[in-house]
Amino acid sequence: MMSCWFSSVMAWFILIIIIITTCVESKCAFEAIFNFGDSNTDTGGFNAAFPSQGPPYGMTYFKRPTGRATDGRVIVDFLAQGLGLPFLSPYLQSIGSDFRHGANFATSASTVLMPQTSLFVSGVSPFYLGIQLQQFKLFKAKIDEFQSKGNTNLPPSDIFGKSLYTFYIGQNDFTGDLGSKGIGGVKQYLPQVVSQIVSTIKEIYGLGGRTFLVLNLAPIGCYPAFLVKLPHESSDIDECGCLISYNNEVVDYNNMLKDALAQTRRDLSDANVIYVDTHAVLLELFQDPTSHGLKYGNKACCGQGGGSYNFNQEVYCGNTKEVNGQTLSATACEDPYNYVSWDGIHATEAANKITANIILNDGSIFDPPFSLHKFCDIQPVG
Repeated sequence: MMSCWFSSVMAWFILIIIIITTCVESKCAFEAIFNFGDSNTDTGGFNAAFPSQGPPYGMTYFKRPTGRATDGRVIVDFLAQGLGLPFLSPYLQSIGSDFRHGANFATSASTVLMPQTSLFVSGVSPFYLGIQLQQFKLFKAKIDEFQSKGNTNLPPSDIFGKSLYTFYIGQNDFTGDLGSKGIGGVKQYLPQVVSQIVSTIKEIYGLGGRTFLVLNLAPIGCYPAFLVKLPHESSDIDECGCLISYNNEVVDYNNMLKDALAQTRRDLSDANVIYVDTHAVLLELFQDPTSHGLKYGNKACCGQGGGSYNFNQEVYCGNTKEVNGQTLSATACEDPYNYVSWDGIHATEAANKITANIILNDGSIFDPPFSLHKFCDIQPVG
């Protein structure tokens, strides 16, 4: 009897040790993520303000449209999972949101600079970075106001110094007028884009933020939509099928951003201001998709027309339209996990997962070198 009792006690003791160890191992210095961006990291903000998204968006992971501009999860979803946090609720979502571990201010079609036109004219979101910053400030003020009232869906007021701040925005500033103004016209205001990102970081720093990850621009010259839409000569296509001149300008912008963030680190000496070279990851995916287990680089999964790009600028993913007397539908492929590009403009969940895994586990794409493993026990993302 004594032996059975002792064995039972030891079993419970071991179980408790396992539970405690698991809890300790899953600790993370970042208790929340606050994200600022555009459709590349929107988790439903734009759709909450302007409901419009339908199938096949969301077909892979959520099995329904969720306001994400892809077939499943976006990069910030995987980052949250890797840090052991729940998916971020969109700030604009009024029902079902849980902000205990951060908020997502990103919305599709957002720009860094204030748009000079209306959503209903050009499709540009009114929630540009300046508005997202104001929303964050209001969010923080409301947390301070409601803290004493015990709202269970809100974080504690000291969360802001223990959070990760992520930025993935600027693509729409770069591409919005590229077709009409050309590279020369767009170059003129890119320094303002960089300056606005830096000033936003500094304002958040003043509110307690200390760790910032700033993702650079993707190689837009490899995206099916821009290969179809942007004017170019055949000589401007490289051996991997990407637009040389446009990608070169992206690199120039990214270098400008990198230099500005280096100066910001000198100005904010007790902050982690990290430049994240996601451009290098995505460029490799487009140029050599098979090296990461994918098949198609420059071809969209969801589109119309087939061919090299499967993108028709008259009929976007999920839509049906009458064009020159024909009814055309842009439908999804059956195997998005084989594609880098989802709809010609955005990455698939598969590509987002690869990019996020490198951010979580490979400090080589950070400048300066930075490891999230030093702050968190990184969880596997499925």
